[in-house]
Amino acid sequence: MRKFLNAVTVMLSVVALLGLCGVSQAAVSASMGSSNYKAGDLVTIEGKIEPGQDLYVAVASQTTFAPKDTQGVHETKRLAKEAKKRGFSKDTSIPVLYYMITTRPEKFGKITVKRFGGPSFFTQGGKRGLYKTTMFKLSKFDDLDPSILPYLGPIQTKEEWNFYKFAHESNYGINTIVKEATKKGKVTIFARSVLTDHAKSGNYWDKGTTIQLDKNTGAFKVTFKSFRHTPPDTKFDVYVNGTKVGAYNVQGNGFWLAKGFRYMNPLWITIGAILVGAYFSMIGAAGGMLMAAFQVIVVQTAGPIGINAANVLRPSNMALTLFSPLGSFYRYAAVEKRVAWPVGISFGVGIFIGSIWLGKYATQYLPLKTYKEWLAILVVLMGIRTLYELTPAVMEKRKNIKAMVKKFNEEVARAKAEGRAAQMGRIEPVKSGLTDYRFKFWGEEFQINPLLFGILGLLIGVVSRSFGIGGGFLLVPAMTTLGALPMYVAVPVSLIGTCFSSIGAFLGYLLNGYLPDLWLAIAIIIGGFVGGMLGSRLQKLFSEKTLKWVLAITLFFLFFRFFKIEIWI
Repeated sequence: MRKFLNAVTVMLSVVALLGLCGVSQAAVSASMGSSNYKAGDLVTIEGKIEPGQDLYVAVASQTTFAPKDTQGVHETKRLAKEAKKRGFSKDTSIPVLYYMITTRPEKFGKITVKRFGGPSFFTQGGKRGLYKTTMFKLSKFDDLDPSILPYLGPIQTKEEWNFYKFAHESNYGINTIVKEATKKGKVTIFARSVLTDHAKSGNYWDKGTTIQLDKNTGAFKVTFKSFRHTPPDTKFDVYVNGTKVGAYNVQGNGFWLAKGFRYMNPLWITIGAILVGAYFSMIGAAGGMLMAAFQVIVVQTAGPIGINAANVLRPSNMALTLFSPLGSFYRYAAVEKRVAWPVGISFGVGIFIGSIWLGKYATQYLPLKTYKEWLAILVVLMGIRTLYELTPAVMEKRKNIKAMVKKFNEEVARAKAEGRAAQMGRIEPVKSGLTDYRFKFWGEEFQINPLLFGILGLLIGVVSRSFGIGGGFLLVPAMTTLGALPMYVAVPVSLIGTCFSSIGAFLGYLLNGYLPDLWLAIAIIIGGFVGGMLGSRLQKLFSEKTLKWVLAITLFFLFFRFFKIEIWI
């Protein structure tokens, strides 16, 4: 009899609970400010909930993603590894964009200190950093208050929460899945997840979010800023305190780059590519790195859902490091005849093999961080060495460069007095050999080993494939320091090498199924080619000393980039 009474009591309790839930859900009503918004607009949701309750508004895109959906070779492997480590599976699916807007954010996680910036030996896996800020860190699923679980909308299971947490707190997850980064300066900290009223919180990630809730009546009004780069025609479902209350659509807001996954007028990309291309063709170095910085900072190239941003950004860089040299070749090779072809071809073949063959294994088995920071040290040493070469003591030892500089300066002075353009010296071959190539430039003899630079090309090819760059930032200082060549000769040779490396690296990406955004590539090709033409004309307006100063500054810039000392950019 007692067992029967206990069973009846449990059943009545369940019925009562369901009844309360029904009353609660029936008491929820809400409407959207509009059924259509443009990307970046403020979205408004208002209505009523049960008096006395806290507010939980879940906004979830109808577009979902599971690790099995990716088409990327590298992403498939990485996501499988992360799934095993973080507690989700290849079939775990979550909304690509999902926000919880609430008066009780502490129910979902807490604000923590985020340290970032600096080399890995200093940061120790995020324990330390040159800079610090705050972020909202989601709780583990088992630590969530059970009372809020019904309010999560489409995220229902532990696996889904784990995947959601990874996608919003890991840089790889953000750059591969969410594509929306909350930044400090230009550095990604995390992706927006749980939001509350900015006037009350003061948190930088809550900007654009307001919550008005009258607990006495249950009336509420929520506004939040939609993601500026939400893909065109993305539909969102809205849940208020666990009840689905409606949906809205986000329309496009500008020229959409399908693979770049950003709104950007291609004209601005072309202008940026012209500037970078001109700089690159004058210095022969850092074209890919500077174009990458432009894409990250200005264009914010993100790649389609399921493809890591780097695997769209890097092939796009190849467009500049290939077509900017092509734009400059006519003047350097045909008009001014100052290309040391044996050295350029030797280096080009080496870098092509390195980027196609060795680069394949490097990107597959060798994590970038294991050698990226060694490159930083090498780069800064080259920068220091480049500045050292400008000292009077070194210039005195390199009599051929000193004499060449004197002749160049005299020609510039004569041209200025006569009102004409200065004429550039030409390369006159003296001896050609696999290990000994000699030539005269401005009447001064120079000697270099083509085979040595072919071997150097193999190593630079690996770097080129890994970073999506041309490798000139290593070759030019190597030629001016190890080879003791003037900048006017080193730059054209470097551009030959970057052409080969760009072709090799692009083929490597193509074989793995990675392609740049079409419009992004077209804009960079046009801008890079025009920039190359301009840069080749402008180079002779600058002295050897000025070009080396610019090269040194570029190398120091790359040092800061490699060591992640870059919050100001």
